[in-house]
Amino acid sequence: MHRTTLVRVFVATSFAALSMVGCNRQPAANAPAEMAAPASEAPPAAASIATAAPATAPRTPTFKGYGDLAFGMPSKAVRETWKAPLDGRAPANPGDCYQLATDPAAPKSLSLMIEGDKLVRYDIGNDTEVAPGGGKRGMDIGQIRKLYAGRTREQPDKYVPGAVDLRVSADDDSGSALVFQTDAAGKVTSWRVGQPPAVDYVEGCS
Repeated sequence: MHRTTLVRVFVATSFAALSMVGCNRQPAANAPAEMAAPASEAPPAAASIATAAPATAPRTPTFKGYGDLAFGMPSKAVRETWKAPLDGRAPANPGDCYQLATDPAAPKSLSLMIEGDKLVRYDIGNDTEVAPGGGKRGMDIGQIRKLYAGRTREQPDKYVPGAVDLRVSADDDSGSALVFQTDAAGKVTSWRVGQPPAVDYVEGCS
């Protein structure tokens, strides 16, 4: 065979052998494996926590109303703002006076007076609420006189012999008043804040 032909045969044969070796090669034991697909990311922790409902802001008694319930607010707005059941129905004659109890089980604890279809007064009969200026149920008449010195007007209670009602004028531009009712021993039994003439209704809406 011609020398040139032998060389060509040798080269072709060597190339074929190398190709077969490459095709049959197994991956080394320590060769890096094919990159795995990234696992799906876990949702942020915050996303798995249910959003809590906003708590109702505490309502503070003032001469302008009871927290976000302002004097002069229409009765419909009062109900919508309160966001809880109110015990009481509107009168047959629009504009007449009526009261809404915030707790039917304890109607004297806190009630809202509506007249002319507007909030005009609130009454407190519990020991936890504090009146504008610091007065509260259970205080004696001397403490009330001291707290509101120069702003009180006293008169005998209409129904309790020996008891005194103390009317306190507002210290702002609301035009409202605060009335403390006491028992015969001179202890505050209830109080109310409202606009005249509603704040001076002794029997409420009766």
